[in-house]
Amino acid sequence: MPRNHKKILLTGADGFIGSHLTEALVRSGYNVRPFVFYNSFNSWGWLDRSPREIRESLDVFAGDIRDPNGVRTAMRGCDFVIHLAALIGIPYSYHSPDTYVDTNVKGTLNVVQAARELGIQRILHTSTSEVYGTARTVPISEMHPLTPQSPYSATKIAADQIALSFWHAFMTPVVVIRPFNTYGPRQSARAVIPTIITQIANGKREIHLGSQLPTRDFSYVQDTVGGFIAALESDQGLGEVVNLGSGFEMSICETLSIIAELMQVEVQAMEDHERLRPASSEVYRLFADNSKAKRLFSWEPRYAQLDGFRRGLSETISWFVNQEKLNEYKPDRYNI
Repeated sequence: MPRNHKKILLTGADGFIGSHLTEALVRSGYNVRPFVFYNSFNSWGWLDRSPREIRESLDVFAGDIRDPNGVRTAMRGCDFVIHLAALIGIPYSYHSPDTYVDTNVKGTLNVVQAARELGIQRILHTSTSEVYGTARTVPISEMHPLTPQSPYSATKIAADQIALSFWHAFMTPVVVIRPFNTYGPRQSARAVIPTIITQIANGKREIHLGSQLPTRDFSYVQDTVGGFIAALESDQGLGEVVNLGSGFEMSICETLSIIAELMQVEVQAMEDHERLRPASSEVYRLFADNSKAKRLFSWEPRYAQLDGFRRGLSETISWFVNQEKLNEYKPDRYNI
């Protein structure tokens, strides 16, 4: 069946990864119904800034992932579901965990329950590398133990297991996609790379950060998007968890140095206690084994290793330093 005859419901389409994925799917010929968070301003989040030809092609549904009736209504007439909607800020989960349970766990239950009832052909459920906690072995394969070091990661573990339970109990065609630390244009300043770039772009030379010791497997957003599309178009992976990562790790300290070099400034890192996680909650090492995604989906990151990381950072910096884009951010405030 031609791609334009396949309709995709994409939850969380108004967010960072979701907006990039929506645009890529439309450009690939898919019929996309973005599920955006209802608000009285009729805002579609980052999709409001998509090219006009993209926006005019969208069948936007405004709702709330916590509402089962709305989710079921949005899903009617769709062939595939990509479930990205979630609360993702780790610090915010420390003092508002109830909202994470409602959104991440119950929201996922709403998605797989509706998908089962409506006979959806394939569901991609989005996980996170945070479910692994600090790496016990590297690179981290999908068999690595799960360690909930924050309320956020606990709810994502629960959501993943809800999704997989529907595969085992009802053969609901679920694939769990587990991205590592995606970065790129449009990312929230709650993440470290936009935090660094926006502070430097606004003239700061003392850069406020949390711990600089952790390493992360930073994956450029276009690679993450490519992984989702590869998983969507594959007939492999049902009932499986699949990592999407660059297969390369970089410390926060080293990341700051590379960004400063690319932006041609000298900076000094300042540890901001407000930005530190509780000691037992900090995830100190993340480094993906992406061989399963290569084997099942024939996917490989195009921004891999140090050269790819520098290219991805350069593209990200170019987007953020545009004054119109920079005005969307508040670098003088800590965004949890």
